[in-house]
Amino acid sequence: MIEAPIKDFNMKDTIVSQKTKWFIDTSHSEIGFKVKHLMISNIKGVFTEFEATIITSGEDFLTAEIEFEMSANSVCTKHEKRDEHLRSTDFFDVLNHQKLYFSANYYKVIDSDASSELFGYLTIKGITKQIKLDVEFGGIKTDLSGVEKAGFSVTAKINRRDWNLNWNSTLQGGEAIIANEVNIYCEIQLIKQL
Repeated sequence: MIEAPIKDFNMKDTIVSQKTKWFIDTSHSEIGFKVKHLMISNIKGVFTEFEATIITSGEDFLTAEIEFEMSANSVCTKHEKRDEHLRSTDFFDVLNHQKLYFSANYYKVIDSDASSELFGYLTIKGITKQIKLDVEFGGIKTDLSGVEKAGFSVTAKINRRDWNLNWNSTLQGGEAIIANEVNIYCEIQLIKQL
């Protein structure tokens, strides 16, 4: 189990900042994963339906409180038969568990180059486990419509068996068809609430 550190903020605790609310820009964000197949190549997939709310003190994302959810039914690997299998009881069991959830508010600054570790709780099939994500902050910009946006790249590695995503089969040599380790990768744009 990952032990979350105490919040590592670059701000004085005595300063009280105005709360800022951010929403995920789904048209400019991607929530993806990849996993080894036959142990020789990666199969990639995404979740196409998701939403998030982030609350920060001012524009300091090291103070962010994050609530994120995605539809398990929206999993897409561009192969319908495989997607149907992923939605079945062997994997996400979408009839009984329609959503995947992530919440977080613990951070550790890695360097002055906008890198940090984000610690939070991932819930799949009703099972909640703590995970660590590596975060690269891309910055804040105002788009052509005058909307302020923030960008992030997020990666993590998890073991799917921790959430009872256990299905597998073996090759003639005894090797598993699907790896247990899943790589998560996300490209995120947030919209600042006016």
